[in-house]
This record gives sequence, structure tokens and C-alpha cells, in this order.
Amino acid sequence: MLNLNSVMIFSDNPKRLNEFYQKVFQGKTDWSGGDFFSYRVGDGHLVIGPHDKVSGMSSNPERIMINYYTDDVKGEFERVKSLGAKVIAEPYQPEEDPDSWVATLADPDGNYFQLTSWGEK
Repeated sequence: MLNLNSVMIFSDNPKRLNEFYQKVFQGKTDWSGGDFFSYRVGDGHLVIGPHDKVSGMSSNPERIMINYYTDDVKGEFERVKSLGAKVIAEPYQPEEDPDSWVATLADPDGNYFQLTSWGEK
């Protein structure tokens, strides 16, 4: 069975993205080298780095959605929004799982991510 090791977000300004995610994850990177930065998130890693074929804002941010589990979607939504995340969808309870909460935001490059109370911790 495969285990997800990491998700990489490429940017033309990885230092700016790193500053944002450092605030989101409330800590320093667990690894960095050059313009690459890695955060341990649960069992995997979020890696931020440069790529010569990436520039500007994400042109299709809905294509891949990174979900972060939290017991407090509403509280984390307010905290992350105050860090400069763009609000895409305020916290809501999805029809398919009315016992959970989901909120969608965008990072400084326009990449979408969600705060969710469903799934594994």
C-alpha cells in the first residue's frame, strides 16, 4: 500500500509562500534548503519550492485541493483568514456529511485549500 509522502507547491515566490504557511502551521519548517521549505503535516509533508515553469497566480486552483483536518473549522478559519488567506467559502456543513464542517481558502499564490472536520486526524 502506498503512503502519501508529500505534496509540493511550486511558486515563482516560494519565500512569500513559506512566510504564509509558517504562520498557518504556527512553526518553523522541519527542513529547508535553498528556496525549498518543508513542513511536517500529520504523516506527510507540505513542500514549497521554486519551479521555472510556474509564474504568477494559480490559473486553475480548483484542480487540486489540499485538506487540513481540524476539530475547530470555524476557529481555524478565522485565524487563517486573519493571516491573509483569501476566503473562497465560509465554513459550511456539506449535504453529504452534515455532521462535519468545511471551509475553503486560498494562499498568496491562489492555491485553494480546505479546513475540514471530517476524515482521519
